[in-house]
Amino acid sequence: MANRDGAVPTIAEIEHGGDQRRLRGWQARLFFVLCVCFTAFHLAVLNIYPIDSILFRAIHLGWGATLGFGLVCVVPRRGVDRVPVYDWALILASIGCAAYIAINLDELQFRAGALYEPGDVVTGLVGTLLVLEFARRTAGTALALVSLVFLLYAFVGPWLPGVLYHRGYDFGFVFSYIYSDQGIFGATLEVSSTFIVLFVAFGAFLERSKAGDWFNDLSVAMVGWARGGPAKATVVSGILFGTISGSSVANVVASGSITIPMMRRTGYDRATAGAVEATSSTGGQITPPVMGAGAFLMAEITGIPYASIAYAAIFPCLLFYLACYIHCDLHAVRSGIRGLPRSELPPLAPLLKKAYLAAPLVVLVWAFVEGYSGFRAGSLGILTAIVCSWLSHESRMGPLAVAEALEKGARDTIQLVAVCAAAGIVVGVIALTGVGGRFAHVVLQVAGQHKALALIFTMLIVVLLGMGMPTTAAYAVAASVVAPGLVRLGIEPIVAHMFIFYFAVLSAITPPVAVASFAAAAIAQADPWRTSWIAIKLGLATFIVPFMFFYSSALLGQGAWTEVVQVTATAALGIWMLAAATEGWLNGPTPPAVRAICFIAALCLIVPEAATDLIGLGLGAAAFIFQRIRHGSDPGAKVPLAAIGTV
Repeated sequence: MANRDGAVPTIAEIEHGGDQRRLRGWQARLFFVLCVCFTAFHLAVLNIYPIDSILFRAIHLGWGATLGFGLVCVVPRRGVDRVPVYDWALILASIGCAAYIAINLDELQFRAGALYEPGDVVTGLVGTLLVLEFARRTAGTALALVSLVFLLYAFVGPWLPGVLYHRGYDFGFVFSYIYSDQGIFGATLEVSSTFIVLFVAFGAFLERSKAGDWFNDLSVAMVGWARGGPAKATVVSGILFGTISGSSVANVVASGSITIPMMRRTGYDRATAGAVEATSSTGGQITPPVMGAGAFLMAEITGIPYASIAYAAIFPCLLFYLACYIHCDLHAVRSGIRGLPRSELPPLAPLLKKAYLAAPLVVLVWAFVEGYSGFRAGSLGILTAIVCSWLSHESRMGPLAVAEALEKGARDTIQLVAVCAAAGIVVGVIALTGVGGRFAHVVLQVAGQHKALALIFTMLIVVLLGMGMPTTAAYAVAASVVAPGLVRLGIEPIVAHMFIFYFAVLSAITPPVAVASFAAAAIAQADPWRTSWIAIKLGLATFIVPFMFFYSSALLGQGAWTEVVQVTATAALGIWMLAAATEGWLNGPTPPAVRAICFIAALCLIVPEAATDLIGLGLGAAAFIFQRIRHGSDPGAKVPLAAIGTV
C-alpha cells in the first residue's frame, strides 16, 4: 500500500492520513495552544463551570471545525506546512456561526421549531455546508455524501414514490431545523462534546503515561513463547490496548509497528501478519470500559446507562478475542510456526512491578461500579494517570507532557466531532420527514415475523454503511433507520443496538473499504486486498457472535449467572468448531467430511437450545475423537510446513 510518491506510508500517515498538516513556525505554535485549550476547556466545563448545553455544543463544533480546517488539508498533501487563505476563511465562518448562536441563544431557543429569521437561515445554510466539508475532510467522502443525500431528501420528498414520499419543507425551515438541537446540535453532538472528548483525553493521558507500551510488553511476555506467540501476543495486546483506544486504526498503528515485525520473524507471511493485527485491533471498539464513541452514543439514543452497555459488551468482547486466539493457534500449529525464544521475551517480573500503570483503568471501572457519572469517572481516570506516571522517571508527566496529552486528545477528537455533527444532519432529516418509522414498517413487511431474516438485512445494511464511514457514523445512521424496526419486531433494544454496533465495528475489516486491514497492510508492506480477505477468514467466527446474543441475551449478561455461564461456554465451543472448519485443522489436518461436521456442530452450538446444544456437542465430540484417533496427540510436531502450505 504505497502513497502517491510510491513510498510506504509513515505511521503518522496511516493514523491521520496523508492529508494531515505538519505546520511550522507561529502557525504550529498557535494550533498547539488551540488544541491544548480545546481539551482543557471541555474538562473545565464538564467538571468545574458548566454552561448552557446548546452554547457548549456550538463552541464545541466551532472550535473543533477550526482545528479541523487548520490541521487537515483540503486535498491530501496540498498545503501541508501552512494554513492557506481559503481555510482561514472557513475557520472564520465556523467561528461566526458559533458566535451567532452564542449571541442569539435566548431568541433561538424561544422560536425553535416555529419561527425563523433570515439570519437563522443564512447561519444554518453556511453552518451545514461547513459541517459537510468538515466531515469530508476529516472522516471521508462517504459520510459527507450520505449526509448530503439525506439533506437533499428533505427537499425532494414530494416527488419520490412510496415509502420515501413526504410533503416537503421550505428552504428556510429545513436549514433552521437542521442547524438546531433537532439536528446538528442534537444528541450526537451532545455525546461528542461530553463523553467523547473526555474519554479520548483519558486515552491520550494513559498512552502518554507509557501504559500502551506496558500493555504491548506484557502481552509479549505472557504468550510470546507459545506456538504462534507473536500472533497471540497481538490478540492479547488488542484486548489490553483496546481498553484505552476506541479506534481500530489507532490500535493497528500503536501495536502493529511492534507485533507485525515479530510475526514476520517467526514465519508469518506479510498478509497474514497484517490480517492478525487488523482483526485483533478491530476488537478494541467493543472492549470495555471505553469502547470508542459508539457506546456513548448508544447510551444517549437508548437511554440505557453507559455502565450497563459496557457490562453487556464483556462477553461478546471475550468471544471476539477467543475466536481470534483460536484461529491464531490453529493456524500456527497447521503451519508449524513456533513462538519467540525465551531470550527475546521481555522479563515478566519487572513488568509486573509496573502494574500501577493499569491503575487508571481500575479507578475508571471502580467509579462506574460505585455509580459515579461518566464525567467524574473519566476525570478521576485522567488524574490517576498523571499521578501514576510520577512513580517512574521514564513515564513522569510534567507540565509539557500534560500539555502534549491535552493536544493529542484534541487531535484525536477532531474526526469524531465531524462524524457526530454530520450524523446529526441524518438524524435531523429522519426526525423531520418521519422516514425512519416508514423504513421500520418496510423491514417488518419484508421480514414478516422472521427476526433472523430482519437481522440479516440489518447486518448487510450496517456493513455497507461501514464501508468508508467511521464506526460511529455507521452506527448512528443505522440506529436511526433500522433499530426502530428491530425493536418493533420484539427484539430487546440493547440486543438490537449491540447487534448494529458490533457489525459497524466489523466493517473495519470488511472489503472493499477495510480501513483497519489497509492500515495493517501498509505497516506489513502487504497487498491490502489479500490482507483484508485473510482478516475476514480469521474473523469469520466473530461475525457469528452477534447472532449468538440475539438468540440468547444471556451473552449480554442478561439473566441468571448459571444461564450466562452455560450460554457463554456453548458459544465458545461453537467458535472453536467454526475455527476448526475454516482453518481445516482439528488435532491434525481435517478431511472435507470432518470440516463439514465441525461446521454443522458450530451452527448447532450457536443456537442456545438444549436440543441443538446436545447435537452440536455430540457432533463436535465425534469429530474430535475421530481426529485424535487418526492423528494422535501431537500432530503439529509431525506435519512440516511445506506439506501443509500457508493461508
